[in-house]
Amino acid sequence: MKKLFLLSLMLVMPMFAQAGGGSNVHLDSIQTDATDHASLQRGMKTFVNYCLGCHTAQYQRYIRAAEDLHMPEDLVTEHLILSNQKVGSQMTNAMDPKLAAKWFGATPPDLTNEVNLRGADWVYTYLRSFYADDSRPYGVNNVVFPSVGMPNVLAELQGVQSKICAQVPKKDTHGVVMIDSLTGKALTAQSCDVLSVEAGTGSLSQAQFDAVSYDLTNFMSYMAKPYKTDSQRIGMWAILFTMLMTVVFYFLKKEFWRDVH
Repeated sequence: MKKLFLLSLMLVMPMFAQAGGGSNVHLDSIQTDATDHASLQRGMKTFVNYCLGCHTAQYQRYIRAAEDLHMPEDLVTEHLILSNQKVGSQMTNAMDPKLAAKWFGATPPDLTNEVNLRGADWVYTYLRSFYADDSRPYGVNNVVFPSVGMPNVLAELQGVQSKICAQVPKKDTHGVVMIDSLTGKALTAQSCDVLSVEAGTGSLSQAQFDAVSYDLTNFMSYMAKPYKTDSQRIGMWAILFTMLMTVVFYFLKKEFWRDVH
């Protein structure tokens, strides 16, 4: 029994590790939706135009995305394939990995399974957490990923974001604001994770950029699990079948045991 408990604990631990995200930075929570085809289509457009130049999605094919997101193949070929690739090709680029490693310090990772690795909340917060930092080679840093080695490719949409410090309420491990027992006032602590976009530097408002970041994260979440909607549909039918057969087997059992009793 003890060994069974330890085995169960070992199996569950990776789930808690992923939920924690491996970071002390607060992550904004979102709910991705694999059935929102409009959002996924916008996200794919953003991914192709802003991410695919350096990163790859080699485990995803254009044709699969076109079918799953309900997009005509000819429109995908015309507007979303920016090279001489075919609609049946994998979503890759022509960048030399060795040159990429020289430029960025490391080869840009493949993003097909990025949401599986880090979680949708992490990716969404990361996209919105770049800020100006003259000490970095590309002039930007990231709150979620300090000393990041990539430029802010969405800067033309978001604008220049600055990191500022502010006094925020100090909270205990349960999220309750701590009170000074002598003064009765709330305790505060300095937080330098507050970001502010400089007025007039971006082409989108904050709400619009958040929507772009959500759509991109939603598409990356789809790429990580393109079978999700099929699994949910099949799972529902499997549950209904199991419930139906449970009733059938119950009465069948009663019939078999009628003469015994």
